[in-house]
Amino acid sequence: MQLGMIGLGRMGGNIVRRLIRAGHSCVVYDADPKAVAILAAEGATPATSLADLVEKLDQQPRAEDDVRRARELAAQGIRYMDVGTSGGVWGLERGYCLMIGGEKAAFEFLDPIFAALAPGKGDIPASRNREGRAPNVEQGYLHAGPSGAGHFVKMIHNGIEYGMMQAMAEGFDILRSKNSPRLPEAERFDLDVADIAEVWRRGSVVTSWLLDLTAEALAKDEKLESFSGVVEDSGEGRWTIEAAIEEAVPADVLAASLFTRFRSRQDHTFAEKVLSAMRLGFGGHVEAPKK
Repeated sequence: MQLGMIGLGRMGGNIVRRLIRAGHSCVVYDADPKAVAILAAEGATPATSLADLVEKLDQQPRAEDDVRRARELAAQGIRYMDVGTSGGVWGLERGYCLMIGGEKAAFEFLDPIFAALAPGKGDIPASRNREGRAPNVEQGYLHAGPSGAGHFVKMIHNGIEYGMMQAMAEGFDILRSKNSPRLPEAERFDLDVADIAEVWRRGSVVTSWLLDLTAEALAKDEKLESFSGVVEDSGEGRWTIEAAIEEAVPADVLAASLFTRFRSRQDHTFAEKVLSAMRLGFGGHVEAPKK
């Protein structure tokens, strides 16, 4: 199949590479001509403008990605799909978890694209009692519902991510602070947090990719001295809390994790350094300077 990609940054560029590896054709555009040239050298068709990109899309019907205009464009015969994507800078090797909204027929038409981008089953066993459910979910991509559903599911995914990261970061801060001079000397432990992270990766109930990234960062620098602890938020956490308010759903943990990121821009703890290390690990997010 053929796909047009606008934006060739940390995720866009690797999405194109993964699609090309699977035999699909990609027309690419970015405001930076160098980014276009790099992908063109790897087999993509370069476009010099948005209009040029549209002209070079030969396949019909053409598929667009913008939930905000789905209703308006439906009247013109344009079927928009919103595709929430998780995988960060590791998506090229690991694949992308896809949460997709839009017409079921459009989803089925684009299935080869989604299948190429998704991670596949890998060595993860299927959950019990899934008989009769959509098999593509076990491959790593989901038709979540009508237009907007994909981005909504991805938004809540990121809100949960905030809470998981915060819990892990605070836990390692408590472990590290067990050697604090505030404690009676007999109650102090000089704990090796890098080794604790590593042993937790092996059979514990908190095993996760976030823990993998934390263990790697701590093994490299146990004090995380290269991080300031200024933690930005990319918007999804705020929108998740807004959705919780609209739905009258209590979201104490997610709200607290968002407000902690706000506080981190004024005062930092070791926990915020752990958060920064995780964000760099999965998404390539570089800390912003303290405001």
